[in-house]
Amino acid sequence: MPDPIRVLVIDDSASVRQVLVAVLEADPGIRVIGVAADPFVAARRIQDEVPDVITLDVEMPRMDGITFLRKLMAQHPVPVVMCSSLTEQGSETLIQALEAGAVDVITKPRISAADHLDEIGDRIRAVIRAAAQARPARLRHSRGAAAGGPAAKLTADAMLPPPSGKAMVETTDKVVCIGASTGGTESLREVLMALPANAPGILIVQHMPEKFTAAFARRLDGLCQIEVREATHGDAVLRGRALIAPGDRHLLLERRGARYHVAVREGPLVSRHRPSVDVLFRSAARAAGANAVGIIMTGMGDDGARGLLEMKEAGAHTAAQDEASSVVFGMPKEAITRGAARRVLALDRIAAEIMQATRAW
Repeated sequence: MPDPIRVLVIDDSASVRQVLVAVLEADPGIRVIGVAADPFVAARRIQDEVPDVITLDVEMPRMDGITFLRKLMAQHPVPVVMCSSLTEQGSETLIQALEAGAVDVITKPRISAADHLDEIGDRIRAVIRAAAQARPARLRHSRGAAAGGPAAKLTADAMLPPPSGKAMVETTDKVVCIGASTGGTESLREVLMALPANAPGILIVQHMPEKFTAAFARRLDGLCQIEVREATHGDAVLRGRALIAPGDRHLLLERRGARYHVAVREGPLVSRHRPSVDVLFRSAARAAGANAVGIIMTGMGDDGARGLLEMKEAGAHTAAQDEASSVVFGMPKEAITRGAARRVLALDRIAAEIMQATRAW
C-alpha cells in the first residue's frame, strides 16, 4: 500500500476544519497531519513537516488565502486546493487563486446537510487524490494514486444511449469538444487565447463546482479573441464562440436540422462527475460524428476516455494532451491506452491542431 496522502487543512472556521478532517480521513489513503486557523499558524506547521496537499480557505484573519498562496508558491510549491463558499464574489477570487498556482477548487461542505456531505465528500477526496499527483509551478510530484473506496461509477448510459455506429456525413458545420479536469483551468486559458476569432464552435467540460464556471468563463472572455461564456440550455454552437458547461450540470451537443445547439441537463454523476466529459463526448459522437473534433486534456481519472473512443469510432478527429505538459496525466493517459486518441500533443500545439483539423474537411 502506498503511503497516505498527507494533508494540511487551513480554515478560520473550527466547524469547517472539523468536517473537512472527517471527510478526508474517511479515505484510508488520506491522513490529515494538521489544521491551522490562519496562514501564520500554517507557515509554522509547514516548517515542521511539508504536506503533500494543502486545503486553503480564501478569507481568513491576518492574511488572506490568495496572498498566502502566492508566498507559498514562491517558497514551497506544494499542491494547493482552494476551499470556498458558493458565492459569485468568491468565485471571482478563486479564479485569481487558480491563476496564482492553485491546482483545483472545492466548495465548503454544508454541515447541516447529510446527503450533501455524501456527494461533496466524494468530490473532495477525489480532488485531494488528484492534487497529490499534480505538478504545480516548479514541482514534480511522483506520488501514485491513493487507495480509497469510491462510490459506484455510472457511465454515459445514465444520460443517453450509445452512438448508433453510423458516422454522420461530413458537412461544413464543425464542432470542437474539449474535456479537462485538474490543471485544466490554466491549460484551457492557454489553448483558447491562441485561437483566432474565426475558430470553430467549441464546447468545454471543465470539472469545477457550481457557480465557479461562470466566473471562469467571464475571465476567459476578457482574454480571448473568441467569445467565451457559460452555456445555457438551447445556445447555438457558433464559429468564434466557446461554451463552458455549468458546474453541476451536464452539457450535451444536439443537432436541429443543419445547426448544432447545446442541452444543459440535470442528471446523476457520470464517471463520478457532473458535468461529465463522457456525456459531452458521447453526445458529440451521436450528433456530429465525423464533423467533430475531440480533445482530452489534463486531469485525474478516466472521465472522457470512453467518450473520446466513441467519437473516434464515429469518425471524429481526436487528440490527447501529452504527459510532459499535463498537470495530471490520468485522463489523457487512459484515453491513449484505450486507443481513443489519433494524436498526442503538447499543450502549446492543441490550438493549432484544432484549426488544422477543422480546415482539413
